[in-house]
Amino acid sequence: MSACSMDDPLMWGFLPYKILFNPSLQRWSLGSYDICFKNKALSTFFSLGQTLPTHRSAHSEFGGLFQPTITQAIRLLSAQPFLTPEQALSSPRSTPSASPKSPDIVDPFSSNSLVYPITYSTNGTDVFPAPSAYESRKHSWVHIFPEGRIHQHPAVAMRYFKWGVSRMILESEPLPDIIPIFIDGTQHVMHESRTFPRFIPRPGKKIKVVFGDSVDGEKVFGDLRRRWKALVEMQRIALEKKGQDTTMELGVLTEGLKYNAEAVALRLEATQRMRNEVVKLRNSLGYDEEDPKNGLVETWIEEGRSGAREGHMKDDSWTKDT
Repeated sequence: MSACSMDDPLMWGFLPYKILFNPSLQRWSLGSYDICFKNKALSTFFSLGQTLPTHRSAHSEFGGLFQPTITQAIRLLSAQPFLTPEQALSSPRSTPSASPKSPDIVDPFSSNSLVYPITYSTNGTDVFPAPSAYESRKHSWVHIFPEGRIHQHPAVAMRYFKWGVSRMILESEPLPDIIPIFIDGTQHVMHESRTFPRFIPRPGKKIKVVFGDSVDGEKVFGDLRRRWKALVEMQRIALEKKGQDTTMELGVLTEGLKYNAEAVALRLEATQRMRNEVVKLRNSLGYDEEDPKNGLVETWIEEGRSGAREGHMKDDSWTKDT
């Protein structure tokens, strides 16, 4: 649950030191491009902190669930190869940019740097390290705050989940282990309504981090993944009949697979099922049953029409687009 901006750095305090000092065992996360990657210093800092630059549609034309960073996340969760060496060598490589937003960090010590491009661009001009190029990064831990913004509700209700999580569930190969997590209490440490000094965390607050059991992937998502693979095969056959290239790299979709009605329905259902797993953890803390409408994007679209995108909302919640 995305309660406040302190969640990600604070919640990993329980991890043993051997994990904290081993980058290969640490989490990857998605960070807002317009906040975390505004300049080269921030880009370098967050890239070294294993954060992937993510455009938000409200702030960038490059946002959405088909942006290159989602491809990186899918590949980090997966096993290699993502394409044959011949395909990789024939694909254009990104070159370092003079852009102040590009950290230009490369790893010269991986044999895979000779096969897979070690950088990628999020908008056609910037350049970022492509962590999925390295074999040591396969089956990585990717941590997602699926609400996509700060949301502090008096009843600890959750918003709808962003659909990017559905791509990671449907397209990653094999299906990764999924651990739902529910966070409660950090909203009291740094509440959006706090007064001066806003930058100082409020001490003495109780924080709860609830971990669910590993989701039974086959039981919860197996049918959706089979339907997705059937769609991919149908698309491949359609391309073959047209005499077009049938190569499909992991995490890269054709226009048909992006906007096909069934593909959209599968993403919606996968996202809702993932949200249901987190709702179970919320309920385990004794909170009242939430309004089923909270899980629908339409509920929050209407909220945006009737008031500000940020601040104190009509349902007494506090939100911030960060």
